[in-house]
Amino acid sequence: MKVLFSCGGTGGHINPAIAIANTLKERHADFQCLFVGAEGGMEASLVPKAGYNIEFVKVRGFKRKLSLSNIDAAIKAVTSVSAAKKIIKRFSPQLVIGTGGYASWAAVKAAASLGIPTLIHEQNAYPGVTTRKLSKYAGRVCISFEESRKFFDDSIKDKLVLTGNPLKPEVLKADRESARKELGLRDEIYILSFGGSLGAEKVNKYVFHMLEGYVKDNARVRAIHATGKNGNAKYGAIAAEKGLDKAGNIEIKEYIYDMHRQLAAADLVICRAGAITLAENCCMGKPSVLIPSPNVTDNHQYKNAKVLADAGAALLLEESKTDGATLTEAVKALAEDAEKRSNMKKAALSLAKAGAADEICALAEGMIK
Repeated sequence: MKVLFSCGGTGGHINPAIAIANTLKERHADFQCLFVGAEGGMEASLVPKAGYNIEFVKVRGFKRKLSLSNIDAAIKAVTSVSAAKKIIKRFSPQLVIGTGGYASWAAVKAAASLGIPTLIHEQNAYPGVTTRKLSKYAGRVCISFEESRKFFDDSIKDKLVLTGNPLKPEVLKADRESARKELGLRDEIYILSFGGSLGAEKVNKYVFHMLEGYVKDNARVRAIHATGKNGNAKYGAIAAEKGLDKAGNIEIKEYIYDMHRQLAAADLVICRAGAITLAENCCMGKPSVLIPSPNVTDNHQYKNAKVLADAGAALLLEESKTDGATLTEAVKALAEDAEKRSNMKKAALSLAKAGAADEICALAEGMIK
């Protein structure tokens, strides 16, 4: 079984492709795959780290405003397809799977022109430009939110399949009681907060206000917060100044490496609204306070968060309309209302798609001639 994957740009595009590849590898002893990515992208490190080979095409995105770089982007949109064709002919895959990013355009478009079956996967509630453009060429279009259907042309509606987002096995297998025991938690309300691997200034600022004003002197609550790489020095110093680093119920880290365990143990999660993060929250049934990043294409994090908020699974706080006091009040209200958290948990679980990777793989297997 030979499958070519194309993804790139962000971990939100790359990790689903890796999750699908891992699942196919478990299901097929003869599985072979190759990844195609964009030069200079995160995929250059994440894919080899996962144990897979990757080749690259030269491709870049278009700017939303008039720019000379759009001329180069237009040229690369054509030349990258030709480059992808050469890679595909050399590897001879039975199927090409694209999970987003500019490189997906090249590989999926090339495969379709060569008569090779293609499948694409969209992680977000609002489909990206690449997904929408490729949908007319792909044999199957996997979506992660029911709300995504309305953004596609009627002509391809029969290709759409609601699968959800494929997640890492350790997330799906994590157990709350075991995780809490390992972390030394008893009856405390455990709050997990983070803003991404690089960090988010506003999330750090609001969370630190909450830690100082609500958690620090509250023995009934414990919290762990990841500042991210960019916020580590600044907020490490603030933690020392405010005495948060000495509080026995607060842990400040640059990055959380055992996220599956922390997430399993948490009673409440404060985070951005990336698609994979939300999928993990839902599969674990976690009540959440979501502060979507306003600095993303098509404001897609807000649209992701709104799906959960409308379902009653999360509280949505827009960054520009929020401050430390607002977050503190919201967290305090949820931490002290077990019934509310229980209802949010049920709502989150109702949105969960724990079998996404297997469902996508089954679709892929059915497409191979």
